[in-house]
Amino acid sequence: MKATVIIPNLNGAGWLRDSIESIWAQTEQDFELIVVDNASTDESLAVARSYQGRPRYRLIENDRNTGFSFAVNQGIRAAQGEYVALFNNDAFAEPAWLENLLAAAAADPRIFAVGGLMLRHFERTLADDAGDYVTLLGFACKRGDGMKASRYTKPCRIFSACGGAALYRKSILDEIGLFDEHFFAYYEDVDISWRANSLGYKNVYCPAARCYHICGATTGAVRYNSFKSVQSGRNSILLPYKNMPLLMFVLNLPFLALGYLLKAVMFRLRGFGPAYGQGFREALKAMGKLEKPKFRLKNLPCYLLIQLWLVADTFRYILYRAQRALGAT
Repeated sequence: MKATVIIPNLNGAGWLRDSIESIWAQTEQDFELIVVDNASTDESLAVARSYQGRPRYRLIENDRNTGFSFAVNQGIRAAQGEYVALFNNDAFAEPAWLENLLAAAAADPRIFAVGGLMLRHFERTLADDAGDYVTLLGFACKRGDGMKASRYTKPCRIFSACGGAALYRKSILDEIGLFDEHFFAYYEDVDISWRANSLGYKNVYCPAARCYHICGATTGAVRYNSFKSVQSGRNSILLPYKNMPLLMFVLNLPFLALGYLLKAVMFRLRGFGPAYGQGFREALKAMGKLEKPKFRLKNLPCYLLIQLWLVADTFRYILYRAQRALGAT
């Protein structure tokens, strides 16, 4: 089997059926579909159950909200496909989405993740995500968010694929490990892509693989709320701490500290200061529990490349914020 598509679900009654149907309508049919339900209390669980008995379909039901990483790891462990595709329950794929992702991955055995073009569901000329990147300030950012999708028509290498609609090579997942379950939600996709980058694997962007995304439908956070503020406060700290070798972390610490200060001010101004502070405290407690990738001297060129990306993407972020402030799309 070429692929396993995994849809984690939590109270997605308004959109889960359309999301599932968009997967069944794919031009590439050599796949299985696994829905992992995180103790939904709305009609979406009944929707997920209604497909039981259909060939190539499996439903995993949890008795609690385990978080995104735990749920998708359940699906990955059960997957029979050569590739694993993660798909949000509030996303809707164009028919050739999976076919194009698989074609992009097949171009190079060193490709770990392939991300497609996620478009805003209600503003379909605008991009929601065309790959993720990280800055020296510790910010994980969505490339192209709110910009015209016509800007992002060329395939390219990216720092990270967005886990809301991405394909992963399962053999590399078996090597580098699954999603880190300390990242309950948010940043877990950037973390796993960072791990792959550190080992010399590639993450690429395939603009022909298109889907439409409501964004924030499950968490209720189109921009920010208390839940997302806690997650951001914790995971934006854990991400570089976990993935940077010690010397790299020390050298970047002044920039990271500045970034965390800026975030603390921003969250406070938006009324979520206490939630961000809670996340910061949770990060300090979690640091000792993280499994940091081992430093390997042979991977020094990879660490240097990542450092160059962090520098370049800081300028990318500054330019993006300036464009948005001026009203550019």
